[in-house]
Amino acid sequence: MAKQQKYDVEYKIQAIKLAKEVGSVKATAELGIPVNTLYGWQRAVREGRLDIGQGAHTPQTALSLAEELTNLRNQVKEQDKEIRRLKEENEFLEEASAFFAASRRKSARTRE
Repeated sequence: MAKQQKYDVEYKIQAIKLAKEVGSVKATAELGIPVNTLYGWQRAVREGRLDIGQGAHTPQTALSLAEELTNLRNQVKEQDKEIRRLKEENEFLEEASAFFAASRRKSARTRE
């Protein structure tokens, strides 16, 4: 059985980028690594276990990122609505509190 070689992350990233440019089989031949090793690294990128940096997303991952961004923006909009509602409630409660405080002072003066 062959000894398993360890590759650093930068080497994996460069190998994947090369494979995108010239194809997986040609890249592995140039680098002298097994094709299945490169396929494993590519699978790790697809699954999000290996980050190869900006501009390296496939149309599929770019679409999922766009969907996630849309969802997050919608959540922010909903949170903004909730914040506005809570601020309005606080203003109302402050006014009501001031009204009742003034009313209590007035009734306390009339009792004296």
